[in-house]
Amino acid sequence: MAMLSLLSMVLRVAELVFACIVAGVNGAYLHAVENTSSWDQARFIFAEVVAGLSILLAIIWLFPFSGSFVHWPVDLVISICWFVAFGLIVRLLDGACGSAFDWEGIKFRGVSQCGNWKAIIAFSFLSAICWLVSAIIGFMWVRDHDRTYRRRTYGRTSRV
Repeated sequence: MAMLSLLSMVLRVAELVFACIVAGVNGAYLHAVENTSSWDQARFIFAEVVAGLSILLAIIWLFPFSGSFVHWPVDLVISICWFVAFGLIVRLLDGACGSAFDWEGIKFRGVSQCGNWKAIIAFSFLSAICWLVSAIIGFMWVRDHDRTYRRRTYGRTSRV
């Protein structure tokens, strides 16, 4: 149980860090293009909203309580949202900056719009994987504890 709680905390920290990176890079891009149509930037706005929700939920569920495992359906929904954000941005680029996982030409210093978009793509994918693993762990925990509860109470009836 302690190992599972530790793994859950590590995943929540990773989810928080990845969401903060996406929110920061994406927010800087949205600020730079603030005078354009919102419909043109809808994919990035969606990614920003998912990042904000992820930050909030990761902070709330970072604390190692057994109750944090029962939120696996929400973890699954957030994971699906991250995969959608990943797909939308990859589809928008459509090879304009090279392959989605081609990291050649990425700079750590200076402004590179392709580099920023690829960072959003990469950390969206990593966040989706972390949320999916959290959902799987939560589902397994709930399934195992539900069986234990049923086994203990099987055959007992109330004598009220």
